[in-house]
This record gives sequence, structure tokens and C-alpha cells, in this order.
Amino acid sequence: MFAIDRKTYLKLFLKIAAVAVVFTVIVVYYDELRNLDVRALVQAAPSLAVAVLAVLGVYLLKGLVFVIPASIFYLSVGMAFEPAAALFINLGGILIEITASYLFGLFLGGDAIQKKLSQNKGGRRILEMQDNKKNASVFILRLLPVFPIDFVSLFLGGSKYNFFKYLLFSFLGIAPRVILFTLLGDKAYDYIPMNLMILLILVALVCAAAAAVVQAIRRKKASAKDVHTDDTIKNAENRNEEQ
Repeated sequence: MFAIDRKTYLKLFLKIAAVAVVFTVIVVYYDELRNLDVRALVQAAPSLAVAVLAVLGVYLLKGLVFVIPASIFYLSVGMAFEPAAALFINLGGILIEITASYLFGLFLGGDAIQKKLSQNKGGRRILEMQDNKKNASVFILRLLPVFPIDFVSLFLGGSKYNFFKYLLFSFLGIAPRVILFTLLGDKAYDYIPMNLMILLILVALVCAAAAAVVQAIRRKKASAKDVHTDDTIKNAENRNEEQ
């Protein structure tokens, strides 16, 4: 019993320590993280390989501290490297970032978050995203720029959403904007006006709502069909017993 308690307290201590370290880094280096100069970082590197590793390391840090601006970072990498190299670095960095924040959420949340979510209807709906029919929800969360990448990753990790589905749908949702900002730079804002972005968000939300309604209707019909089938079987059994 003592071993179990000690293990539990050790996990709790590690979680508190991890949060404290992240919080300290954010507080102490907030301004530097918010205004990180990628080009200066790359220029200071002794070789291209070291520069790439440094940028990927920043992506790893970004997935844990949540304060490094995403779009600005993509732009900076796009300006610091050749277009093809910058694109591969940013796409690879995204995979590192969303993996780091997912694992951090899994480490911090785990069973505690699942238990908390299962206590109310809204939380149970979130847990249901692990079903194949809910994968579109993760894709939409990633596609729309209004949802912070790292906080969504932290939450999905804490709620134990299937990792491989998480990685796939997250990458597919985030990749378009990464490619856009990497190749077009700040001109991306000219090609995609804010009015158009708002329109796309509204359309996506309407589509998501329509899909949810269709899914609810299908479930209701399936449930009614199951009830009808059960009644038919019971009636047949009753007739057999009477005979």
C-alpha cells in the first residue's frame, strides 16, 4: 500500500514540478519568447544543420510554453531559409510541436481529466471525439485559426484522444496555413483578406453543425430500428412459446 501511495505522490510531484518549470520559463522569458528572432538565431548557428536543429528545438519549446506566436514564427522561418527548406522545416516543426504538447497534456491530465470530463454531458461529448465519426471535429479545430494550436493539443492529450488520428487530422488541418505563410510570407494576408477568413470560419461552423444534425438523425433512426428489431424478436419468441 505504501508503494502505491509513494508512486502516486511521485507522479503528483512530477506534474507540479513540470508545471512550475513551464510557468517559470514563461514568466522569466515572456518578452523574448513573444519576440523571438528566428533569423538572428539562424545566422548565429555555425552550420545549416545546427540552424535547423535550433529551429526544431524552438518548435519543441513552443509546444510546451504556448506563448510563441504561430503565424509570425512561420513567417520568420520562411525568411530565414530558402523556400523549399523552410517549408520542410516548418512542417517537420509542426509535427514536433503538436507531439510535444499532446504528450505534455497526456502527462498532466491522464485519467484525472477523463474522469472529470465524464462527469458531465458536455465532457462526455468531448470524449466521444475518439470515435471515428468525431474526427472531423479535430480537423475543424485545427483548420480554423481561431483555436490556439498548443492549448487544443494539450487538451486532446489530456483527454487521451487517439494519438495517430490526432497527429493525422492535426497535421492536415494546420498544414495549409503553414504552407501559405511559409511561401507567401506576410503577403498571405493580402491573398486571404480578413473578411474571407471570417466567411470561411462561418461556413465551416455551419457545415460542422449540419454534420452533427445529420449524425444525430442517423443515430436516432438506428436506435429506433434496433428497438423495432428487438420487439420483432420478442413477439416471435412469444408466438413460439404459445405454440
